[in-house]
Amino acid sequence: MRTALLQSSGRPGSVEGNLKVLDEAAGRAAAAGAALLTAPEMFLTGYAIGDDIARLAEAADGESADAVAEIAERHGIAIAYGYPERQADKVFNSVQLISADGARLAGYRKTHLFGCFERDHFEPGEQPVVQAELGGLTVGLMICYDVEFPENVRAHALAGTDLLIVPTAQMHPFQFVAESLVPVRAWENQMYVAYVNRVGREGEFEFVGLSVLAGPDGVARARAGHGEELVFADADPALLAASRAANPYLTDRRPGLYGSLARPTSDA
Repeated sequence: MRTALLQSSGRPGSVEGNLKVLDEAAGRAAAAGAALLTAPEMFLTGYAIGDDIARLAEAADGESADAVAEIAERHGIAIAYGYPERQADKVFNSVQLISADGARLAGYRKTHLFGCFERDHFEPGEQPVVQAELGGLTVGLMICYDVEFPENVRAHALAGTDLLIVPTAQMHPFQFVAESLVPVRAWENQMYVAYVNRVGREGEFEFVGLSVLAGPDGVARARAGHGEELVFADADPALLAASRAANPYLTDRRPGLYGSLARPTSDA
């Protein structure tokens, strides 16, 4: 499945502007043969926008979701995008996957919030594994900091995720996550990982780009630089099957030894 990674911070604070950026990228991606376009964390509104997060937050089936569905259907491409999701008086840092025919396939709420900024503006999600079927692959959803917890990604591997979509807002000085950690996650869990970042300075944060689609062999199939960019790579089921047969991490596990991994730390 040809996958397009939209590395962009869009137009922080402007939902209308970001929908236009998404529309243009979807057209380019579809023309290049992509079946899936993934945008970064909080793409719909911007990330470092303070109290505007709550003001611009929408329900999963709100007007912006309808607008993204229209873009997806018009261009014939599935779209995953980050946005602030409102449910009653709570706001979640979420990602939603829309099919090429405009149907809402899956929605995920970030389970591990990073730093004071996120804890001040969001509630944590409680469902660690969210999946959908797309293009013959089982696609999983995760957001940014979530992928840095090995237990999180292993849960997806055990649930059969083939391609893990990770919209992110990864900032300086943590670029080693994109450069090193994400390919290792793909290798140790025998899956594809699409890690799609923001770029440039936004408020107090400097986003570093370096979006990557890593394969189950740990190789970066596509790697962006530090600027606005649309990059492409294929998630190949045949390579995935061959890699899993050659690297039996999941079948060689000994779960009976791992009970301590679920225990809280002494200061929790």
